[in-house]
Amino acid sequence: MAICYMIYKHDIKLYRISFHSLFSSYVIIAFDELKTDYKNPIDQCASLNPLVLPEYALHLLFNILFLISGEWFSLCLNIPLIAYHINRYRTRPVMSGPGLYDPTSIMNHDVLNQCQREGWIKLAFYLLAFFYYLYGMIVSLISAS
Repeated sequence: MAICYMIYKHDIKLYRISFHSLFSSYVIIAFDELKTDYKNPIDQCASLNPLVLPEYALHLLFNILFLISGEWFSLCLNIPLIAYHINRYRTRPVMSGPGLYDPTSIMNHDVLNQCQREGWIKLAFYLLAFFYYLYGMIVSLISAS
């Protein structure tokens, strides 16, 4: 039973990181489309803003699960990103709905570069976390047998 729990726990981590990596890749592609004037900023922000809160909520939920299950190292790795998410959402532009991306200011060169850089950094973080969780799953499988 404990072996199944350990494998299941690592599988969930890998699925979560895969979702976050795909979301970060989507954000990078979306901002690249804005940079090349391929897509309208209003449409792009309308498609990105609904995804922000689920990303943050999923990240926070899994870190609460890390806290409950005693995954202290994983929790410590994710705390800076949680703090960044809270600060980023707290200092977001004033808009009528939830989200981070304002269509009127997103086309400013510095804002667009900052959002794209944020996407690349998140992607790198999630890929490193993916390999760390994969390593943890392999170690737990080897130690269980």
